[in-house]
Formats: sequence, structure tokens, C-alpha cells
Amino acid sequence: MATTKVKGTSKRIKELKGIKPEKITDEQLDKVQDTVNSINRAQLEIGSMELKKHELMHNIAGLREALTLLQKEFEKEYGTFDINIQDGTINYEEDGKTNS
Repeated sequence: MATTKVKGTSKRIKELKGIKPEKITDEQLDKVQDTVNSINRAQLEIGSMELKKHELMHNIAGLREALTLLQKEFEKEYGTFDINIQDGTINYEEDGKTNS
């Protein structure tokens, strides 16, 4: 009596016997590893961006402090810190003082 192999027969026999696969296929493993690696790379990149953002925010805070010091200097020297930053014109208040 000749036997012929039918595709998937051994898988079906294992299912009927209650035998469960021990591992996923190599192709499935590659896909899940690639997906997890992509997630990890993206998270690392987000972390780098957040660090850069924090550094820039810190830099802005320092620049704002420097601007406040300049405004105090202008207030002391000119009586106002209302300065046109395009051409340096001092904008005096309208209480009798004139632009110089």
C-alpha cells in the first residue's frame, strides 16, 4: 500500500494529538524583532529630541534673563526700555518728552 503526503497533514495530526508548536516561524520572529527594533529606535529618537528641547528651553530662559537686564539698563539710562529693535529709536512716552 503506497502512502502519499498531503501538505499540512503532520500539522493537523499534531493538532489532533494536542501537540502545540514550541516556536514561531523564523519569518514571524524576524517580523516581530524588526517591529520591536523600530519602536526602540523611535523611542530613542524621541528621547534625543526631548533632550534637545529641554536644552533649548533652558537657553531661552537664559536669553530672557539677559533681555531683562538690558531693559533695566535702558530704563536706568534713558528712562524707558521701549526701544525699536529694528533701528534703535527710543520710544518715549507722550508725557511731554520727545523722541530723540
